[in-house]
Amino acid sequence: MELKPGSRWRSAVSDVEVVVVRPPSVAGVLACAGAPMLTQGTPRGEAAAPAGVSLIGKRYEDGASGLEALCAKGGAGELSFDGRPLTIKEARKLPSSD
Repeated sequence: MELKPGSRWRSAVSDVEVVVVRPPSVAGVLACAGAPMLTQGTPRGEAAAPAGVSLIGKRYEDGASGLEALCAKGGAGELSFDGRPLTIKEARKLPSSD
């Protein structure tokens, strides 16, 4: 799985779609609900409703590898990279203008 900046991936088991913002520093597998994600245009199979949820418009990151992905289409299923759940990236605090 080659995760390049700007590459689009879709879940094999739900409607979740992501865009890679920053690629990981090591090779690994990006997954949703435990199933490896597919490239855009690849048909997906039928599956049971996955646990967890991915939120549209949120940036997800993996601190160990540096991977950062933007959720372009939300849905059921938790995002993970090499078995580690991705966390929602917090917004940076801006300095006060006092």
